[in-house]
Amino acid sequence: MTAAATPPPLVVLAAGGTGGHVFPAEALAAELIRRGAALMLFTDRRGDVYGGTLGALESRTIRAGGLAGQGLLARARSLADLALGLLQARRLLKTLAPRAVVGFGGYASVPTVLAATAAGIRTVVHEQNAVLGRANRLLAGRVDRIATSFAEVAAVPPRAVAKIVRTGMPVRPAFAGAQEYVPPAADGEIRLLVLGGSQGARIFGEVVPAAVASLDPSLRRRLVISQQCRAEGLAAADAAYRQLQVTVDLAPFFDDVPQRLAAAHLVIARAGASTVAELTALGRPAILIPYPFAIDDHQSANARALAATGAAWVLPQQGFDADSLAGRLTELFAGDGADLSKAAAAARAAGCPDAAARLADVVGSVGGLGAGPSIITTAPGGRA
Repeated sequence: MTAAATPPPLVVLAAGGTGGHVFPAEALAAELIRRGAALMLFTDRRGDVYGGTLGALESRTIRAGGLAGQGLLARARSLADLALGLLQARRLLKTLAPRAVVGFGGYASVPTVLAATAAGIRTVVHEQNAVLGRANRLLAGRVDRIATSFAEVAAVPPRAVAKIVRTGMPVRPAFAGAQEYVPPAADGEIRLLVLGGSQGARIFGEVVPAAVASLDPSLRRRLVISQQCRAEGLAAADAAYRQLQVTVDLAPFFDDVPQRLAAAHLVIARAGASTVAELTALGRPAILIPYPFAIDDHQSANARALAATGAAWVLPQQGFDADSLAGRLTELFAGDGADLSKAAAAARAAGCPDAAARLADVVGSVGGLGAGPSIITTAPGGRA
């Protein structure tokens, strides 16, 4: 009689919510599958919209609720959801007996990671931002490892600093394989990409056309602009650009961002974790305007960290107006492109192109999967 094949080791991914939490989970899932692991996704009610690798995984919906910035009644409901999610996750994990559970921050990951730590299952959380998020802060003292995107991460509890290892921020495969940056040719076209997203497209739709209008005509006529605009502001932005006779492509959403980013000479964007990681993956210079209302102001921390490497310039939203932006664009585009090339090289150097593999190594080491060499070092990568 032939012996039954040993089933592959199971890893549970706990993720949900915004792209900053979901994209690294997507990249890790692809890498762990390549290494022969079995995966299951524990997510919240938003998990049924995922595509790609995550969308193909068997999944379980876990109740969860956020606690930050809520009133007493909403907080009570969230606590009830958290308690129910904890019970759900505990029951499922007992049945599945995974080798490791990996959380990606956000409230969707909390009940699953808490249940895993209570059951003695090995755990890793990944922090995408330069400030440890509140969910990961809650879990930091309980988990085995904290993988970070940035070399330094603020708000890490002192007892958890020794658990930190920098893996970088995994990006989707479409952003891998950076192309060499070539600055704008003298008197050639200048490709400007403006990525506002839901948290930036309105102000970008107002400020960027006004800044372009302030540029010297000889510089303005060289611009080729791709810009995300909110649907309600698209007509006004289009009219402003038409009056300026600027070549522009406006849309509420671009489904080919990797290609546009690779083609860009300069990017204007918010400073979310995914945006920063994609800029460094492709090695593109950027002007970053952090979203000022993000929890713990983590986008400002992300932007400062990237600017410190020389890869970006930061304009706080309070000072983000047509004059300040026009001045920066004139400085960057009126020369020979040396500053842009330096920033592009710095962006490439700041990235971790093998972040998915490095994170998979950490998961493999913690979970005893034998899925590659451990990169864990004794030097902590965060600060309290």
